[in-house]
Amino acid sequence: MYPTPEEKAVIDDAEKLMVETMARYDPSHDAFHVQRVRKTALMIARSLEISPDLLTVELAALLHDVLDKKYVTPEQASDPYSFFLPFFQQARDIHGIDLIEDGRARQISLIIDNVSWTTEKKLREAGKWTKWHNECIELHCVQDADRLDAIGAFGVMRCAAYSAVRNSVLYAPLGDSVRPQSAIQHFHDKLLHIKDRLKTEAGKTMGVHRHKALLDFIQSLEDEYNVTLR
Repeated sequence: MYPTPEEKAVIDDAEKLMVETMARYDPSHDAFHVQRVRKTALMIARSLEISPDLLTVELAALLHDVLDKKYVTPEQASDPYSFFLPFFQQARDIHGIDLIEDGRARQISLIIDNVSWTTEKKLREAGKWTKWHNECIELHCVQDADRLDAIGAFGVMRCAAYSAVRNSVLYAPLGDSVRPQSAIQHFHDKLLHIKDRLKTEAGKTMGVHRHKALLDFIQSLEDEYNVTLR
């Protein structure tokens, strides 16, 4: 039965590392975001006909934003395996879970390195999207969970929070010079495309509801902006 006591100890260590790290980031990428991704990723994993490795899914979900390129140096982000190696060694030496020997440490690191929307976009454009990317169901569970948290009600709040950190305009009408850097443009450039690029059936089902929430929110913005005096 997952998790075993030993697996639970490793998960708790990963959660502690995550919480300590995310405390340094802004509210759009905080520990609450990661916990939502963790919960959704495990829900998706348990819904699949072919069961993925749940420990891989949970650890990758917990650690997926520790090395987010928006918050760490390119050098830190370039080699997740080396960065997390002390954590993997601790799992082996203290808890008896040898993720290094069984290959899951590499798999978790690869998922962390490939989970982001921007990374996938760049790899596809460069023709570097591989068979592993298409077939790794653990990656798909974490990707879908992370992307689902970028849309719907929480997605709206997170977009506003990150825009505030960057001091970006929340809304500007079409044709305004600041529109390309505005939060509303981010909806059109990325968030509205997420629904059609989810990979799991459970993710797609949740995506429909959350996508509608985005559309309703955008319509409300337009209605409020275009109000006229009588």
